Amino acid sequence: MTKQIMKYSGIGGQAVLEGVMMRNRDKYAVAVRKPDGKIAVDVDEFKGPAHGQRVRRIPFLRGIFVFIDSLALGLRAINLSASYFDEEEGGGESKKSDPSGRGEDAATLLVTVLSFAIAIAVFTLLPYFLASLFKRLIPSDGIIAVIEGIMRIVIFVAYILLISLMKDIRRLFAYHGAEHKCINCIESGMPLTVQNAQKATRLHRRCGSSFLLFVMLVSIVLFFFIRADSLLLRLLLRILLIPVIAGISYELIRLAGRTDFFLIRALSAPGLWLQRLTTREPDDDMLEVGIAAVEAVFDWRQYLSDAFGLQISDAEIATDPYDD
Repeated sequence: MTKQIMKYSGIGGQAVLEGVMMRNRDKYAVAVRKPDGKIAVDVDEFKGPAHGQRVRRIPFLRGIFVFIDSLALGLRAINLSASYFDEEEGGGESKKSDPSGRGEDAATLLVTVLSFAIAIAVFTLLPYFLASLFKRLIPSDGIIAVIEGIMRIVIFVAYILLISLMKDIRRLFAYHGAEHKCINCIESGMPLTVQNAQKATRLHRRCGSSFLLFVMLVSIVLFFFIRADSLLLRLLLRILLIPVIAGISYELIRLAGRTDFFLIRALSAPGLWLQRLTTREPDDDMLEVGIAAVEAVFDWRQYLSDAFGLQISDAEIATDPYDD
């Protein structure tokens, strides 16, 4: 069987409530399947900290800004998707009741800070204290650091399995699969149709799930070598080094999305395994939403022409020549 060639497109996204957010450079679109069955698409621009500055192009430092951008834009997109359902429950009130957007930005900032604090407590500090219980049996700080990393991964996987029991989360994971399938469809050189997207894999190397796993693996290596005698200093280091770990992890996942080198494929494998938990196979309606989000910010026809030399007409899309 001939191996499928994948080419980097530059677009990315995430699942939101009953929809998909896609981003291409500074432009992003949130497509949502509303309660009445119609697809609503909101397009806007997002410019994070130090936008346009050289510091955002420096390897390892740029990953910190991408991490911050992802958190802020992700919460904004989720809030926007949720507003369609708040609107329905509130009797048709405008989803943009605050024209200035200041109230929404303040709420988003608060939720971001609280979420980050909880994540640090559960996925950074808790594994440390659990691993510390083994110190009486295992004197080696290096082995304890490895146990801490394993604990962190176990807690994260258990968390994913627990929330996946919820019906709404399972639908969110299916929209996550739709997001990946749409991107994989065009990056493998196929016109973006529902039929073609269904054939694409729901796993993608640049996924945020893979990024989080890279974060955990990098932290194991880092804390194996970085040690401190003081308990307070050890805890502080685990918090202060989060940007460093994020920067290193970003470079790894960025490389994974741009090269097919066998060593990079091996490093990416655990993240792809994890995506089997954080994604589900979407239905056709979900893929339609994903396609709407892509087309709002990305000219995939021009991309297929530039990257694969394909000229796609509307007639070809209508007949879907790739359908078996």
